Amino acid sequence: MVTRTAVTRHPACSAPPRYPLAVLPTPLTRAHRLEAALGCGPLWIKRDDLAGFGVAGNKTRPLEYLLGEALAQGCDVLVTGGGPGSNFTAAAAMAARTAGLDCELIIWGDRGDSANLALATAAGARICLTGDRDRAGIDDRVFARAAELRAGGRRPYPVPRGGSTPVGAVGFAVAAAELVEQLRPHPHPALLVIAVGSGGSCAGLLAGLDMAGVGWPVLGVSVSRPPGEIGARLTELASGCARLLGGPCTGSAPAGRLTLVDAVGAGFGVASAHERERALLALRTEGLLLDDTYGAPALAAALDRMPDLGGPLVYWHTGGLVPAITQRGARECAAQGGTP
Repeated sequence: MVTRTAVTRHPACSAPPRYPLAVLPTPLTRAHRLEAALGCGPLWIKRDDLAGFGVAGNKTRPLEYLLGEALAQGCDVLVTGGGPGSNFTAAAAMAARTAGLDCELIIWGDRGDSANLALATAAGARICLTGDRDRAGIDDRVFARAAELRAGGRRPYPVPRGGSTPVGAVGFAVAAAELVEQLRPHPHPALLVIAVGSGGSCAGLLAGLDMAGVGWPVLGVSVSRPPGEIGARLTELASGCARLLGGPCTGSAPAGRLTLVDAVGAGFGVASAHERERALLALRTEGLLLDDTYGAPALAAALDRMPDLGGPLVYWHTGGLVPAITQRGARECAAQGGTP
């Protein structure tokens, strides 16, 4: 059994217990070379790809608080789910094992050649493949499996896809305070851009900004759900997160500062040619690795808006395992003469 590190509480607020995983604060860097290539700026990049735990990227932040609660409740197995390419499931498997918990993953579809599933398996997770393409039903399966384990005498901690709960969102509320402090010596951003999947990261960010009393506008780049569908979920998560932290809970904070754009395109995890071009430019100028699912669409949305901003832009680099410069993308670039 892995030795469990004691959970802590964040000193700045009444946050839930935290199980330390990340190396914080993650850097905030100025992208001078990318600015020069675009002829505009300033562009700041919040480097959550450098969160310091495996290759989990921003998924490290919610997992710290989810595991903190699981350990505080005396749980012995983490149950969660997602797709075969999910960064969160691999991160959850690694995090659970470091905390001394077993981990079970409910995965839609089949195993394929997923690097994330290979990593989760190596970390010791038990993988249950559903064999179908139903993404929406994964959370129900997670809670059903948790009920089975509980009936068998285990103490499960079920987590919906992406770790998107009010507790998980606390990780990004704390991250918002981190960013506010890092930007204190600099002009306030005209826009903050972040990818939106299951919603926990963006919701926590909104709650944290509200608690910090800053009115920075946020662009949420929705990569898996239509904006009309995810918007209500963001409000619910942000309000729940604020309640946990003892902050204001108006329920309207996201609507007041957030703009959602639809980046689903050809489907979840399928980047457009334009998004791949933007990701390749970031690779060649700044050495950034951006995944097709979150990073490339969010960066493209950010860079497309920079010329009209009239002020600094902050792009939140969420990180993850698989870079956007896939074999297919590399072949397409080569066929075009290698010019992004």
